[in-house]
Amino acid sequence: MRLSRFYIDTPLSLGNHALPDAQAHYIGRVLRLNTGAAVQLFDGSGMEYLGAISEVGKKQVCVELHEQLPGMAESPLRIHLGQGLSRGERMDWAIQKATELGVSEITPIVSERCEVRLKDERTEKRLSHWRQIAISACEQSGRSVLPVIHAPLELEHWLQQSSADLKLVLHPLAQELSKHSTPKSLAFLIGPEGGISDNEVSRAQAAGFQTARLGPRILRTETAPVAALALAQFLWGDF
Repeated sequence: MRLSRFYIDTPLSLGNHALPDAQAHYIGRVLRLNTGAAVQLFDGSGMEYLGAISEVGKKQVCVELHEQLPGMAESPLRIHLGQGLSRGERMDWAIQKATELGVSEITPIVSERCEVRLKDERTEKRLSHWRQIAISACEQSGRSVLPVIHAPLELEHWLQQSSADLKLVLHPLAQELSKHSTPKSLAFLIGPEGGISDNEVSRAQAAGFQTARLGPRILRTETAPVAALALAQFLWGDF
């Protein structure tokens, strides 16, 4: 039987712990787990903790952690995904699947054809929302380390900051991804719904990016990262 597995946003260690309010409410009030229920917790450090609920009260939920285990090994390929900012569920899907596929960092990219513009107050809300999506994806997929979700960034700034061994921008007329040599780190640029303009491709190339394609078909913005990351993990990572 699979244990209930939760991310806890506070450092964990062996012994008894009172859970933070948000997790206590979810475990005690939403899932209605009772005293003695077995749980598996992780705090993003790469370690896993086995234990059981020791108290379910009106004001707090406590767990007794009795075993520490190494978590799932992270992919040897560090991937930074620059994902064109897109609307609602498309961006959520891209972040969820990228997390499941082992991405290390995600930066939402604001580009010429981007249809979404976030104001400061909305940016913080979206960042919190995206981080929760990544947390849920880690809980489901077994990852013990959360990917870093950066604040949205203008394309030009992201291009200049990227320092991976291999930097790729998807383009339908480029050579296939498998033709590139094996990197230890990878930066992947994927455009929004309207794609990346020729001018932006040229700017990416000037910043050291190489063009690559996944095949003969043009993929949607939320499909492209799934296909690209899966292929990269197969060629150079842990698939």
